[in-house]
Amino acid sequence: MRTHHTVTLLAAGLLALTAGCSEATSEPKADDKVAASPSASHSSIAPEALSSAAAAAGIPPSPAPEQRVIYLAALNKIDPEIVNGKEDKAISRGLSQCQSMKDEKDPTKRVESTNRRFIGPNHPDGFGPTKAAFILAAVQTNLCPTY
Repeated sequence: MRTHHTVTLLAAGLLALTAGCSEATSEPKADDKVAASPSASHSSIAPEALSSAAAAAGIPPSPAPEQRVIYLAALNKIDPEIVNGKEDKAISRGLSQCQSMKDEKDPTKRVESTNRRFIGPNHPDGFGPTKAAFILAAVQTNLCPTY
């Protein structure tokens, strides 16, 4: 979830920078409110700008459909409760894990953060270090292989 908020904030910031300051003191127009909403289309912002801002924040791009299927299958093979029918949440957690491990090179700390991030109804404290290591491998292999 935080990943989506970060991208939305970065997009809003880029939009504000490119919009100029000529109407800074006037009331926002209805169209401005729609353009700033997270559900609105980002067609006015160049995809390259969004992707470079996300990359600068350490967020890899969303996986392609076929990569998404492979990633979710890998998580389900480790333990079906990891995904637990919430595919978008599993993707979001994976992308967040990529972001947090971009600058973290210590494998033990990476496994610990994975165990804290990936939880389930019967595993509120994580799936343990062994499964967390497998989850981390699935995340890194499928979502952010260069991290």
